[in-house]
Amino acid sequence: MNDLHLWLGIASSLILFVVCLTGTIYTFKTEIQEWLEPNRYAFVAPSDSQVKPVAELVQLVETSTQGKVQRVTLVSKEGKPFVFTVSKGEEGKRGEAVHVNPFTGEILGTGKGPADEFFMTVFKLHRWLLLDSSIGRPIVGIATIIFCFLSISGLILWFPKKIKGWKSIKPGFKIKFSANWKRINHDLHNTLGFYTLLLVLIMSLTGLCWSFEWYRNGLSSVLGAKVFGGRDEVKPESVVQDKKTISLEEAMAIANKEMAYEYRTLAVSIPKDSLGTYEINKNELARWNETVNDRVFIDQYSGAVIKKEIFADKSVGEKIAGSIRALHFGDIYGSFSKVIYFITCLIATSLPITGIFIWLNKMKKKPKKKA
Repeated sequence: MNDLHLWLGIASSLILFVVCLTGTIYTFKTEIQEWLEPNRYAFVAPSDSQVKPVAELVQLVETSTQGKVQRVTLVSKEGKPFVFTVSKGEEGKRGEAVHVNPFTGEILGTGKGPADEFFMTVFKLHRWLLLDSSIGRPIVGIATIIFCFLSISGLILWFPKKIKGWKSIKPGFKIKFSANWKRINHDLHNTLGFYTLLLVLIMSLTGLCWSFEWYRNGLSSVLGAKVFGGRDEVKPESVVQDKKTISLEEAMAIANKEMAYEYRTLAVSIPKDSLGTYEINKNELARWNETVNDRVFIDQYSGAVIKKEIFADKSVGEKIAGSIRALHFGDIYGSFSKVIYFITCLIATSLPITGIFIWLNKMKKKPKKKA
C-alpha cells in the first residue's frame, strides 16, 4: 500500500498540483469579480424610491441593448442589482449578463469583465490542462481517480502499524512544529491530509462527473436521478388558446402564490416562442442551502401551473444529483462553505509537494549496516 501510494502520487503529482491550485483560485471567482467591478455588482439603494416593475425594466434593457431578454434574476439582498440575460443575433447562443439598478433602470455593467479572461484560463487549466478537451479531460479524470485512491490509501497509512491505545494514534492529529523540518513536512502531509480527506473525496467524486460519461451515467443509475439532467431536459409546453398571454407580473404572482415564502433569488425565464412557458426558480431566504431551488412552469396563456417541483419533496438521490455542481464548487452554503473549500483546496495543493519532499528525504537516508 505504501509503494502504491508513493509511486502513483509521484506519477500524478504535477497534474494534481495544477488541478488543486486552479480549484483554489476558482473558489472565490464571484467575489474577485465583484471586488474588481464594485459599481457593476452593487449600488446604494435610495431610501425614498421603489423598485420599478420588472416588465418595465425588461423594456428598458431591451431598448438599451437592442436584444431580447431571455431571463431575469431578482436578488433580495439590499444594494444588489437585478441580472438580465440578453440574447443578440444567433439563436441558441448563450445570452449576455446585464446588471441593472432596479430603482432607476440604470445599466451598471454588461459583457465581459476584467477578470473573465483570467478565470476562463483557470477553468481550462482545471478541466483540460489547456489541452484539447478530448485529450485533457481524460488525463485530469485519471489523475482524479488516482487522487481518490491516494486519499483512501493515505488514511490506511495514517494509522500506526501497531495500535496500542490513544497514545499511538494521538500524534496523527497534530503537527509537531517544535521538531525538525523533515518531521514538520511529514506532519503537514500526514495530518492535514487526514483532516481534509472527506472534502477532498467529495470534490474528486463529483469532479469525475465532468471527466467521464460512463461515470456520470453510472452515478445517475445509483442515485436514481440523472446528473446534469437539465442539459437535455424536455420542458412542458403551453397550450395555445388565443393571442392573449398573461403578463410577467401575473406569472410571478402565480409563482409566489405556489411558493409562498421570501426569496433569496428569484429567476424568471421568459417564453421563447408561442409554445414556451414561464419557468420560475425560487431559492428560499430561510434555507441554508443557497444553490437549490423550487420551481414552477406556468402556461403563458391560461396562467395554469403545468409543473411544480419542490426540492424538499425530492428523494435523497434526486437531491444529490441536483447538487453535484454546488458540492464540487463549494458554494452550496455560500461564503461559509467557500472558505472551508478554499482552505481544503489549498491543503490539497500542498500534498503533492510535501509528499515529494518525504520521498526525497527517504532517498537520502543511508542504508543501515547489517549486524
